Amino acid sequence: MPALPLDEAGQYVAAAYLVFVVLLIVYVAIMAVRIGHISREVESLADLAERRERERQAVGQAQAADSVGGDEKRSSDEATA
Repeated sequence: MPALPLDEAGQYVAAAYLVFVVLLIVYVAIMAVRIGHISREVESLADLAERRERERQAVGQAQAADSVGGDEKRSSDEATA
């Protein structure tokens, strides 16, 4: 003889499935929010890395221009001396 008659057990099984589905939906929603936060963080880090790379390139170009300009000045100073 079963612990519960089958007509009463069906309600408990349905309730258990309902609780499981609700918990699953809550879990998926939490993970979606976390992935959204991580995605925004990755985008901001990529923007920061891109800005730093552009700044390094600009500094490198400025230093290269200074060294070329310095060579030209030394050549003109040597010519006048």
